[in-house]
Amino acid sequence: RKKMSSQVSWLVFWVMIVVVILNIVEGGADEETKVHIVYLGEKEHNDPKLETASHLRMLESLLGSKKDASESIVHSYRHGFSGFAAHLTDAQAKKISEHPNVVQVTPNVYYELQTTRTFDYLGLSHSTPKGLLRDAKMGEDVIIGVLDSGVWPESESFNDKGLGPIPKRWKGMCIDGEDFDSKKHCNKKLIGARYYMESLFRKNKTDSRIPDTEYMSAREKLPHGTHVASTAAGSFVSNVSANGFGVGTVRGGAPGARIAVYKVCWQRRDGSCASAEIIKAMDDAIADGVDLITISIGRPNPTLSEIDAYNQISYGAFHAVANGIPVLSAGGNFGPNDYTVQNIAPWIITVAATSLDRWYSTPLTLGNNITLMARSAYKGSEIQAELMFVYRANEMTSAAKGKVVVAFITTDNEVMDYVSTFSTVEASGLIFATKREDDLKVSEGMAMITIDYEQGATIFKYIRTTSSPTIKISSAITLNGPLVATKVAEFSGRGPNTISPYVLKPDIAAPGVAIVAASTPEKMGAEDGFYAESGTSMATPVVAGLVALLRAVHPDWSPAALKSALVTTASQTDPYGEPIFSEGLTRKLADPFDFGGGLVNPNKAADPGLVYDAGAEDYRLFLCASNYDEVHITRISRINTLYRCPSPRPSMLDLNLPSITIPFLKEDVTLTRTVTNVGPVDSVYKLVVEPPLGIKISVTPNTLLFNSNVKKLSFKVTVSTTHKANSIYYFGSLTWTDGSHNVTIPLSVRTQMLKYFSY
Repeated sequence: RKKMSSQVSWLVFWVMIVVVILNIVEGGADEETKVHIVYLGEKEHNDPKLETASHLRMLESLLGSKKDASESIVHSYRHGFSGFAAHLTDAQAKKISEHPNVVQVTPNVYYELQTTRTFDYLGLSHSTPKGLLRDAKMGEDVIIGVLDSGVWPESESFNDKGLGPIPKRWKGMCIDGEDFDSKKHCNKKLIGARYYMESLFRKNKTDSRIPDTEYMSAREKLPHGTHVASTAAGSFVSNVSANGFGVGTVRGGAPGARIAVYKVCWQRRDGSCASAEIIKAMDDAIADGVDLITISIGRPNPTLSEIDAYNQISYGAFHAVANGIPVLSAGGNFGPNDYTVQNIAPWIITVAATSLDRWYSTPLTLGNNITLMARSAYKGSEIQAELMFVYRANEMTSAAKGKVVVAFITTDNEVMDYVSTFSTVEASGLIFATKREDDLKVSEGMAMITIDYEQGATIFKYIRTTSSPTIKISSAITLNGPLVATKVAEFSGRGPNTISPYVLKPDIAAPGVAIVAASTPEKMGAEDGFYAESGTSMATPVVAGLVALLRAVHPDWSPAALKSALVTTASQTDPYGEPIFSEGLTRKLADPFDFGGGLVNPNKAADPGLVYDAGAEDYRLFLCASNYDEVHITRISRINTLYRCPSPRPSMLDLNLPSITIPFLKEDVTLTRTVTNVGPVDSVYKLVVEPPLGIKISVTPNTLLFNSNVKKLSFKVTVSTTHKANSIYYFGSLTWTDGSHNVTIPLSVRTQMLKYFSY
C-alpha cells in the first residue's frame, strides 16, 4: 500500500482550515456551514484557559450568545499560537475576517497518508559496540510526536521492557476512547495518545462520514500510523517476518525513544486527514513537550506555497521549528515525474524513499535453462507447465488450461480482465510484463507474477522460437547484499521545487520500499502483527528515528543544524560503494532532485564537522525575498507587530541552506553561505568543487580557519555559465574538508538565457 504520508506566532499568526459542508438548522432556516479556521497570531494569555475564553468571547460577539459560541467552536489553538476552528457560514466567516484581531480565516482542507534490515543497512547495528546508536543510548528519553492514523497499542513494538520512567518534562496525555484504555494501553514506550475528530462532525455532532468500522479513539483502523510509529521508535521484537519473508529482529530507528501518537487521519469517504485536526495536533505536540514531529501526510498536486492559507503543515511546522522542534515530512508518492515533491517549505526536512539491499524474487526457469528473476514474490508449490502468449485477455480460451499465460499490459485495469478469466480457463499461472513498480507484491497460492518489459521480451522471443515452450515457477527466494542495487523508488516525489525553485527538495533519502514494521492484525496478510509497506511514509519515520538519535547526542542543535548534518554527510553511493540510481520511465543515476543530499548516513551525521544553521528570522527574510507581502509573513512570525521586510529585499539565494540551487542563471550571480564549526575547535577546511557541466564556480575564501574565538565563517560563491542557450539542470557539489570531515552540499544549476522559455 502506498500512501502518502509553524511555530509560535505573535500578534499576527493565523490559521487556516477545516471545511466540512453541513446543513444546520438555525432560527428555523437551513443554512450551509463549514468548519473554518480563524488565525489570530501570537497568544494574548499564557494561561490556555484564558486564551480559550477570549476565543469564545469573539464567537459570542459574532453569533449572539454564549450557547451558540460553545456549540460552534471545534478547536481552540492556545499553545504555540492563538486561533480557533469553528462551524461558520460563509457570511459569518467573512464578517469575522474583518475583525481587527483576525489575521486570516480559511476553510478546512484534507490531506492524504503517504506510505528488518533497514537500520543495519544504514550502519546502525545494535550488535556494534560503537557508533551513533550506542552514543545516543538508542534515543533514550527522546520523545517523538507521530501525527498519523493512530496506533495499535497491543503491538509488541510498543512494549516498554527496559525503559526507565517517563521523562518529567512530558506534559501530554493518553485519552480514553473506543477500545482504548489509557491505563492499559499506554506505558513507558507509548506515553501519549490523543485523537482529533471534532471538525469532521456537523455542528449538531452527527454525520462525521466516519464508518462504523473505525475506532472512535487513538486506536487505528487504517494500517498506517502503527507502521510509522514502530519504524521510528519501535522496541526490539524477535522472529518477525512479513508473509514469511524478511525473518529477523525488527526495531525502530531509536528503540529507546518514547512515542506520542496524535491521530489526525481517519477512515472516511471524503478525505482522511483534516487540516483543522492537523494544526490542533501540532499545537498540542508543541505544548506536550515532544522533541521532534514526524508527519507522513501530504496533498496531491498542485503543491501549495509555504504561506498558502491551506498549507497547514507548513504553518504548523514553522511554529514547531521556531520552538526548536524539527519537523519531518514525506516527499510524497507522486513520482517519478519532475516537480512532484511535496512538503517543500525550507524549514521542513523532506524525505525521499529508496530501496534496501534486499528483495524477494521468484525464479522463472525457461525450457532453454535461462532463469529470470521476477519482480514479484510467489509463495506456493513449484509449477511446471507449458507457456503460451496472448495479446488480450479474451484470447485466454480453453487452450490455456494447465498452462502459464504471458501477457504485456500497460494499465492496472487490464489485470482484472485477465484475473477474471484465469479461474474459468483453469490456467496454471499468469505472468504480466509491465512497468517496474517499487512495491512488494506477494502472490500466495495462485501464481500471478510481474516482470519488466525486458524480461517479457526475453520470454516472448523464447515462445516464438520454440515449438513447445515450457516454464518452471519456483517459490520466491530472498536476495541480500550488493547484488541488490539501491535506487530511488519509482513512486518517490521528485524535484525541482514547484513553489520555491531556489530551495532544493527533497532534502534527504532513506529506505522506504518493503519496510517491515508493526501493523494492525486486522490487515489482510498482517495477522501476526507485522507487514511490509512501501512509500515515502515509510522513509520519513526512518529519518525521524535517526534525528531522535542525533537529538540525544546533540540536544543543543537547532532543527536547521540537524538537517544540515543529514544533508552534508549523506552518501551518493550505497553501503557497498555502488552508485545509487533513480527508478522511473527510464533508469538514470540519481541526482539531487531525486534524493537531495543523498542516502542518509547516520554515523557520519553525528559528527559533520560544520553545519549550515538557520533560524526563524532567516526564514522570514527568505519569505521577503520570495516577494510575499508583509501581512502574510507576519502571519507566520513570532512578532506582535507588522513584520517589515528590509529594503531592498534580500536574495532568495542567500537563505543559509545546505545546498545551492540556481534555476534561472544568465548573468553571473554571487551568494553567501555561513558555516558553524561543531567539530574540533582548531580546524582548517580546504575547498573542493565539482562544478556542474558548463558552469564556473568561484569561492572566496577557499580556506576556512576556525579556533576558540572563531566559530562561524562566511564564504561567497560566484556562479557563471558558459551555455549559450537554455539548458537542463546540471549538478555538482561544493565540499569543505579538513581531512577527516567532508562537508558536502549539492549544486543544481540551470541556464536560462530566455526565462520561462520551454519547448
